[in-house]
Amino acid sequence: MLYALLALAVFGLITSTVFAGIVLAAVQGYLRERRAALEQLSERPGFAPPLTLLKPLHGAEPNLEAHLDTFFQQDYPQYEILFCARRGDDEGLEAARRVAARYPHIHAHFFSTGEPPYINAKVASLELMEASAAHDIFVISDSDVRVTPDYLRAVALPFTGEHVGAVTCPYRGVAAEGGLWARLEAVGMSVEMTSGVLAARAMEGMQFTLGPTMAFRRETIRRMGGFRVTADYCADDFVLGNETWKLGQQVVLSHHAIDHMVINKTVAASLKHQVRWMKSTRFSRPRGHFGTALTFSMPFGLLGWAAAAAMGRPALALALFGWSLATRLALSLLVGRAVVGDRSWFGLLVLYPMRDLMGFCFWIASYFSNRILWRGRVFQLLPGGKMRAAK
Repeated sequence: MLYALLALAVFGLITSTVFAGIVLAAVQGYLRERRAALEQLSERPGFAPPLTLLKPLHGAEPNLEAHLDTFFQQDYPQYEILFCARRGDDEGLEAARRVAARYPHIHAHFFSTGEPPYINAKVASLELMEASAAHDIFVISDSDVRVTPDYLRAVALPFTGEHVGAVTCPYRGVAAEGGLWARLEAVGMSVEMTSGVLAARAMEGMQFTLGPTMAFRRETIRRMGGFRVTADYCADDFVLGNETWKLGQQVVLSHHAIDHMVINKTVAASLKHQVRWMKSTRFSRPRGHFGTALTFSMPFGLLGWAAAAAMGRPALALALFGWSLATRLALSLLVGRAVVGDRSWFGLLVLYPMRDLMGFCFWIASYFSNRILWRGRVFQLLPGGKMRAAK
């Protein structure tokens, strides 16, 4: 039995190391592309077509006004910002109005949908804003996002390619109000999420977009049937990017990383959010999600340590655990630090190995139920990634 467990541990360490190798090889190409993009952006005025920012909102969030403020401080010649919520008196919408009043030179408009006709309420907001948009390139970003003044120039740049239909940004997690659980979730965003994106990009190309920032041509959205194609889906970001790819258009992973604010301070809120994300991935990409188990390293390192120690081989136990830890630290530094610019040394060097173990536990948990809690409502996930209200 111990030999079987040891063999399983070594197998898992090999597969997770292969995964790390794929990611680290992809990092080199990505960093070369980033250097080329930065050179292009240094040429002014450069490529800067008019843009429409679409900002769906839902209630108040910690520091929401400060985060929205960054979208009004863009170094960009012509853009508008559209905000939409379910109710006209939504607290998030009121915060947006207060911020917009400080920047009268930026065109900002505010909308409300009433009771949305779709399971995914965000879709109704996107449809309403799309119908009112003045420009033909849409930049969609979540409310829990913070950006720098060069954000719009970076997102617009790939649209110089006529075959580019969508652009999306990698992101680093930022624990908005501190706390251990928020920091663990944040470092998972910076390293685990980005590593998965880089590996998928290397092996099959970008076939999806990432929710914190998605940019599309109006023509692309209309050709796929409008935003309503995501009406019954939880992972609308995956669907929009995948539909763009199915149209034969290119989905580009931008060189520009943004801040994704983690606002789940309690252990319960953090765990629910991360398990929900895992469940959504399981139903959106079932085969890829199943193989994700072999990308984690710390569970196999601990299994190898326990099996080898029980066999009376402490040196082997230490070597197997060290092997697992080394691959995680390599990913932390080259993905978390070099790719998305995460500055949290404690998160990268101490918390990420813990988060790798937690990620494996979330993966296991994703197979125990097909129900998720989202925006205060319980939904049932269906094959293909669709959802319906739970009975």
